[in-house]
Amino acid sequence: MVISGGFGVGKTTAVGSISEIEPLTTEAAITEVAAGVDDLTHTPRKTTTTVAMDFGCITIDPTLKLYLFGTPGQDRFGFMWDDIVEGAVGGLVIVDTRRMDDCYAAVDYFEHRQIPFAVALNAFDGKVEYDVDQARWALDVSEHVPVIVFDARERGSVRDALLVVLEQALARSGGS
Repeated sequence: MVISGGFGVGKTTAVGSISEIEPLTTEAAITEVAAGVDDLTHTPRKTTTTVAMDFGCITIDPTLKLYLFGTPGQDRFGFMWDDIVEGAVGGLVIVDTRRMDDCYAAVDYFEHRQIPFAVALNAFDGKVEYDVDQARWALDVSEHVPVIVFDARERGSVRDALLVVLEQALARSGGS
């Protein structure tokens, strides 16, 4: 399962919240140069950023282990996405509704590759700036793509979001 979205939307946090192993992260310090490129307006306490991927896993049942791959959020690392999504059952696109523009690329990526996915509006400070219908319209997401609100810091919330993606993948594959 691929967890993607723009810079600073909560991908690393989501992987860390749900993974049953200590997540492997490729975090690097945000330098002055990167701070000039990456918009830190809504994430002023952010000091690191993913430069390759995050990796974690969760056991769904005794016969099914789900591997989680978090993508880097900046466009300059987009060349890695094709390798990261190879063989993925689906994707979770995390959106910060304060910065919707940062997530268009991730939505487009999954739509164009016809990978089952869901959009998760991350509730920063316990709220989202736009409701599900407004976000669906702004992101131009088709009606068959689930759009949900979740909190990347809460294990149960991340679990529920991943289950929505798994349901999408099963429905697409003809499973039940």
